[in-house]
Amino acid sequence: MAKLGTLGRSAILRKPNESMRLVITTVIGLVFGYLIGISFPTVSITKLHFPSSIISYIEDRNSGLSTQALLNRAWSSANHNKSNSLNSNGTTKIYVPTNPRGAERLAPGIVVPESDLYLRRLWGDPNEDLPIQQKYLVTFTVGYDQRHNIDAAVKKFSGNFTILLFHYDGRTSEWDEFEWSKRAIHVSARRQTKWWYAKRFLHPDILSSYEYIFIWDEDLGVEHFNAEKYIELVKKHGLEISQPGLEPDKGLTWQMTKRRGDREVHKQTEERPGWCSSPHLPPCAAFVEIMATVFSRDAWRCVWHMIQNDLVHGWGLDFALRKCVEPAHEKIGVVDSQWIVHQVVPSLGSQGKSENGKAPWEGVRERCRNEWKTFQDRMADAERAYYKKMGITPPNTTAT
Repeated sequence: MAKLGTLGRSAILRKPNESMRLVITTVIGLVFGYLIGISFPTVSITKLHFPSSIISYIEDRNSGLSTQALLNRAWSSANHNKSNSLNSNGTTKIYVPTNPRGAERLAPGIVVPESDLYLRRLWGDPNEDLPIQQKYLVTFTVGYDQRHNIDAAVKKFSGNFTILLFHYDGRTSEWDEFEWSKRAIHVSARRQTKWWYAKRFLHPDILSSYEYIFIWDEDLGVEHFNAEKYIELVKKHGLEISQPGLEPDKGLTWQMTKRRGDREVHKQTEERPGWCSSPHLPPCAAFVEIMATVFSRDAWRCVWHMIQNDLVHGWGLDFALRKCVEPAHEKIGVVDSQWIVHQVVPSLGSQGKSENGKAPWEGVRERCRNEWKTFQDRMADAERAYYKKMGITPPNTTAT
C-alpha cells in the first residue's frame, strides 16, 4: 500500500511539469515559425511539399479537389485585392485589371483607349495642332469619275466636319485639283464597298470625338441640303439614326424615305398593303435606307458591331438598324426640310467581274441579294440562340 501511495503522488506531481513543458514548447515553436516567416517572405505556398498522408487527408475532406488547386485558391484569395506585387528584383509590378484588355500592365494614367481622325503637324507644340476640333464626320465612298458631284457635296459641309474619302478605284492623288481635298483624309482599296471600309476604318473608339457620322454614297444631289441645318433638326427631333428626305422623281424605293413638303421631319409612313406587320416596324417606321445614313455617336457604336465582316454590301442592314436604339420608331426618322436627290449612278456595279456569261453588274446584284438573306438568317439564329440560353420565349412567338 505504501508503494501504491508513493506512485500515486509521483504521477500527480508530474502532470504540472508536463503542462509547463507543453506551454514552453508551443511558445518556442511560435517564435521559431515567426523568425522563419520574416526571413523568407517570398516563399510561395505552392512550392511547399507535404507528407503524402496529409495530402490524402486534404483531398478526402474537399470532395476530390486536388491539393494544388486548394493551395492555389488559398493563395489567390489572400492576394485578391492586390493590384501591385513585387518582381524578383524587388521593384513594383503594375497590374490593373480594370484597364482595357491587353493594357493591364500599364499605369492607368498613360492609357489612351480612344482616338480620332484629326490631322496633326510634324512640328510645334501638340496642344496647338488643332485650330478647330471638328464635331462631325462625313465619309464618301468614291471613284474619280464622280469627282465633280463629290466636290459639290463636300461644299455643303462646314469646317465643323472632318472629310474622309474611301477610294474604290485606287485614284487618290488626282483629287488634289480641289483645295479641300488637301485637308481631307484619303483611304484607298480597290473594288471595295463603303461597309467594307466602315467596318475596318470607322471603329467607334476612333470616332469617339464626333457627335454625328454621315456615311454617304457618291451619287447624291445636294442642291437643297445644308449639313449644319440638318444637324439642328436631328437634335431638335431626337433622331439617333436618320437620313435626308429623297426627291420622289427618281431613285425612290420606299415610301418611308420620300420627302414630305409640309414638315421638318417624319418618322412613319404608309407602305403597300401587307408590307408592314406593325406601324412601328420597318418599312413603315424605324427605317431609313443605307445610301445616305446619319448616325449619332452612341447609335454608331452599336451599328458597327452589327456590321458583318464578310458581308460588304450592307443589304438588310437598314431593316435591322432599329435594334440599336429604343424606342426605334421615335429615334429613327427622315429629315424632310433638308433633302437630297438620288442620282442612281451604277458605278459600283462596274467594279464587278464578268463570270459565267453574266455582266459585271449582274454578279454584284446577285451577291447583294444573297447577302441580304445571309444577314437575315444570322440575325434570326443569333437572337434565337440568345432567347434559348436565357430560357425565355422570343417576342411574337408562342412556346411549342
